[in-house]
Amino acid sequence: MRFQHAPEIWSGYPELVAGVVHATGIRKDAEFDLEPFTAVAAERLAGRTESELEEIQAWRRAFSRMGLKPTQYRCAAESLLRRFRKDGALPRIHPVIDLCNAVSLAYAIPVAVLDLDQIAGDLEVRPATGDESYLTFAGTTEHPEPGEVIFADDAGRAHARRWTNRQSGASAVRDTTSNVLIVAEALHPSAPVDLPRLLATLTHTMATPPAILLTATSPSATLPAP
Repeated sequence: MRFQHAPEIWSGYPELVAGVVHATGIRKDAEFDLEPFTAVAAERLAGRTESELEEIQAWRRAFSRMGLKPTQYRCAAESLLRRFRKDGALPRIHPVIDLCNAVSLAYAIPVAVLDLDQIAGDLEVRPATGDESYLTFAGTTEHPEPGEVIFADDAGRAHARRWTNRQSGASAVRDTTSNVLIVAEALHPSAPVDLPRLLATLTHTMATPPAILLTATSPSATLPAP
């Protein structure tokens, strides 16, 4: 399976820094210490809101460039930080999701985690044609607008809408999931330093093979069979 960003994404967002982690043998009873990550997030949010963080501001600018209202459609990291600031915690869903959410909070960088067994063929971040289908968590089907940035597989299914805004229920991690793809993407000025640190944190915590960094000259990652 190959994951990549389309050339249009790299040319339109040359500041993009991205990387992937492939993890197998996922268990629903895994345990991770999330407190160090939530403590970092709490410290960063002390006396300010998530919209003041440069990582979030960069995504807001990108959403504006995509023709989206940043206060209506937020990147996943901003949504998590906003909920964490208001509630003081995030709900527990699945150990791997909980870990990725906590790391996303600490770094203020969107982190997507997808069940690889639910993805048909390759997965590409690209503009939609308008023919793709997107399954919501409520079980309804949507069709992204032409030009909208999506995560698309070879079967024409969108596994994320509005780039880092909302993932699909089709590849959501479940108790039966054993094989996942984790994708982290950042646009802020210090992303070339911050994103590799985030990926190293995940690979160390989950004891996975090294992460793969993606660039405009090396835009794809080929994952081995589980």
